[in-house]
Amino acid sequence: MLKFDAETAKILDNAYQGADVTARRLVSYNALSPNPGETLLDIGCGNGLLTLDLARATGPEGRVVGIDPSADMRKVAAARCAGQPHVTFRDGLAGALPVEDGVADGAVALQVFEYVEDLGTAMRDAMRCLKPGGRLVIGDLHFGSFIWHSENLPRMARMRAAWDHHFVHADLPTKMLPLLKEAGHRVEAVHPFTTADHCLRPDGLARMMMHLMTRYAVENGHVSQDEADDWFSEQEDLARRGHFFFSLSQFVITARKTGS
Repeated sequence: MLKFDAETAKILDNAYQGADVTARRLVSYNALSPNPGETLLDIGCGNGLLTLDLARATGPEGRVVGIDPSADMRKVAAARCAGQPHVTFRDGLAGALPVEDGVADGAVALQVFEYVEDLGTAMRDAMRCLKPGGRLVIGDLHFGSFIWHSENLPRMARMRAAWDHHFVHADLPTKMLPLLKEAGHRVEAVHPFTTADHCLRPDGLARMMMHLMTRYAVENGHVSQDEADDWFSEQEDLARRGHFFFSLSQFVITARKTGS
């Protein structure tokens, strides 16, 4: 799993404020549909961009709790949400949320559940925190939708195979839907959102992934530094020649808690 330390947080912070990830975040925000005065949970809040969006929507009469296991990410998030006294941050993981039973109107987990080994426990714990009728929004990528052009297919396959080690579920949406339904909760919608790019933009999702994939693959011994650097350089060269193409889809599930 990728370690979200201070250096990683800096890389993410730039991309997360770019157009690609902002648009992706907005899909989860709209699915949750926050209202004034609500209590909302941001599970795996990371650098706090979505947390801040939720805080603005709930207003000072509401309450927003950001939960993340990384102290570095919580520090960034707390600085971003300074001046929002109704926002608090807690150390915690999906599946073991430091939240009381039945207190939240809604909860959102954006690209979190794909890293969780026990999806059933994580789902049940999130629902535990919700009031009856509360809504849970889970947004994750499906890597079956992953397209990334390369003129060196074996090397691209090695880089992608290395990246596969950093998450638990490459097909989270297909696993999450039956778990929610079998537990008796109502799935209200599944919103697809595809990032597709023929340019390599400085603030884009592809550029962010190039940095993270290179670092992860080398630090974990999946490929050599030279091979990772050559892969990175090839993508920059493809972009200069107008041959770059990247596409990846996220699916945002909205579920309603049933029962007490």
